[in-house]
Amino acid sequence: MTVITQENIVYDHIGLKVKDLARSVRFYEKALASLGHVLCTQDASSAGFGPPGEPCLWLYDSKDGAGPGVHVALKASERAAVDRFHAEGLGAGGRDHGGPGLRADYSPTYYAAFLLDPDGNNVEAVCMR
Repeated sequence: MTVITQENIVYDHIGLKVKDLARSVRFYEKALASLGHVLCTQDASSAGFGPPGEPCLWLYDSKDGAGPGVHVALKASERAAVDRFHAEGLGAGGRDHGGPGLRADYSPTYYAAFLLDPDGNNVEAVCMR
């Protein structure tokens, strides 16, 4: 198994097309807060989330209906953050796609929760401790 560290992450940012930017911003603000991500920037056609001052997850307004089906997994520092991600995301309009818990078939310490965002994208929070 390859260990992923900040130094060998190969992406700079991820972009998702969304049908209703305001609704998606509300969902991601709540769901990502427990992971230390905030709304870093927003205009009429996009919004960027990430650690303060470092947007790496972008939402792009798309009225053409393209988009759903993407899976994004975000790192959590502790299992309690995964639990909060799931609870806050459900409260903000996300749909359950796998509650918090160990996924021993992935790894003995793989603790994750899955939500479907307002556009049907599968968003995961995972803690490997």
